[in-house]
Amino acid sequence: MAYEERVCPLQCQGQQLMGILTLPETALSQAVGRRPGILMLVGGAQYRAGSHRQFTLLARCFAAAGFPVLRMDFRGMGDSQGEAAGFEGVAADIDCALDGLLKAQPGLEGVVLWGLCDGASAALLHASADARVRAMVLVNPWARTEAGQAQAYLKHYYRARLTSPDLWNKILRGRFNAVAALRSLLGQWRRAASQPAATPELLPIRLQQAYERFRGPVLLILSGADLTAREFADLATPGSRWEALLLASRTTRIDLPEANHTFSTRLWREQLAQACLRWLTRLER
Repeated sequence: MAYEERVCPLQCQGQQLMGILTLPETALSQAVGRRPGILMLVGGAQYRAGSHRQFTLLARCFAAAGFPVLRMDFRGMGDSQGEAAGFEGVAADIDCALDGLLKAQPGLEGVVLWGLCDGASAALLHASADARVRAMVLVNPWARTEAGQAQAYLKHYYRARLTSPDLWNKILRGRFNAVAALRSLLGQWRRAASQPAATPELLPIRLQQAYERFRGPVLLILSGADLTAREFADLATPGSRWEALLLASRTTRIDLPEANHTFSTRLWREQLAQACLRWLTRLER
C-alpha cells in the first residue's frame, strides 16, 4: 500500500509549528474507515525525523498499513517557532497537533499517542486530560531521578561489565584504571543511596498517577540495551502500584532484549514497527 506525505502547518499560541502528515493510500479515497490516527511525539533534543530518520521511517510504515500519522516539531525545535520548553511544557503543542490531525482526517476513531523517551512521558502526562486520546504507545519512557539512574547503572551496567570480554582484556593488558573505576562505582553507590522522599513532585510518581488516570489501552515497549528503559522497568518493584499498572490487562508489554534506546539498526526498527502494528491491529477489533 502506498502513502502520501503532506506538510501540515499547526498554530500554537500564536506560533507556527511544522507538522508532516503521512497518509495511507486508502485515506486519500476516504476508505480508511474507523481507524485511529497516530500522533508521534519525539523525545529529547530531536526534530520530527528522529535519530536515524526513525520517526520518518516508522510513520511511513504505519501509514502503509493504513494508519494516518502526524509527526511534528515541538516549539523551539526543528522548523517550529518559539522557545523549547522541555517535555513537561508541551501540553499546548500536543493539543494543537491533535486538532490538526483530526481536522485533516475527521473520520478517525480517536488518536494513539506514540512517544519515545521523554516523548512517551509527555504522552503520559497529557493523555488522561484529553478525551481524543484513545490509546498510547510508550517506548523507553523517561522517568529519570538521580538515585534511579544510579541504581540502574549498578544493577545493569556494572553487572554486564563484569562479564564483558573487553573489560577482562583491558585488565590482562594492564590498561584498566582500577582507581578511576572504584571512584566511579562509589559515586554511583552514593547517588543510589540518596533516594529522595516520595513527594508528589517526583517524576515517577507524577507519571504513575497519570497512568492510573488514563483508562485506555497502553503498549509499553522496552529496549534491553538501554538504561532509560531499565530505570523505568525497575519502578515496578513487587507489590508496587507500578507493578499493578504494568500487569494490568490494558497494558501490553514487549521487551526487545538486544535493541538500544533509538533502535539504531534496521532489524531493531523493524521489530519495533511490527510490534506496534500487531497491537494496533488488535486495537481495531
